[in-house]
Amino acid sequence: MAPKDTAGSARERMRSAALSLFSLHGVNGTSLQMIADEIGVTKAAVYYHFPTKEDLVHAVITPYSAQLASLVEAAEGHRRRADRTEAILAGLVGLVVGNRHLNSALLADPVIVRVLHARSDMRDLDRRITALLVGPAPDSLALTAAVMVSSALTLAPVDPRLTDLDDATLRHNLLTTARHLLKLRAPASRTARPARTA
Repeated sequence: MAPKDTAGSARERMRSAALSLFSLHGVNGTSLQMIADEIGVTKAAVYYHFPTKEDLVHAVITPYSAQLASLVEAAEGHRRRADRTEAILAGLVGLVVGNRHLNSALLADPVIVRVLHARSDMRDLDRRITALLVGPAPDSLALTAAVMVSSALTLAPVDPRLTDLDDATLRHNLLTTARHLLKLRAPASRTARPARTA
């Protein structure tokens, strides 16, 4: 049991180092040797667990995809469509704001974007998120709004123009703007606003 635990710990240390280095240098700017140096092991040790850099990219992405899958499943559990939409939107905002200084930067990396689009589980999650946001058969305008919201939620938290916003303000602003783009429950939003400022 000890060797398995040690191997798991080593893999996690390598994954964590890759996550930090990818966010600082991008995937293309990070070598296996840099990851090895970061945690004080040989390049061969990293190569043993992750024969290619793409294997490391998948290891970095998998926890994110698992979180996303949990959000989608929870949102799909609501009976009313409006509740499903609000649940996935709030969940997505919470996810990106909670990881704003790390994962959001990674999700803008072109290599990671390519790997994400190539994964069938992520394509399925994209399809389900779109259905939660704008229904299963959206017209082109609604679909465009969903794409804009999804893209903005990935990129906005690491935009230099927004980095001075604290998490609570960023979360509020992202939710408010996303609801506006998706034309969600405008009357309810208006009635809720005075309660927040009172």
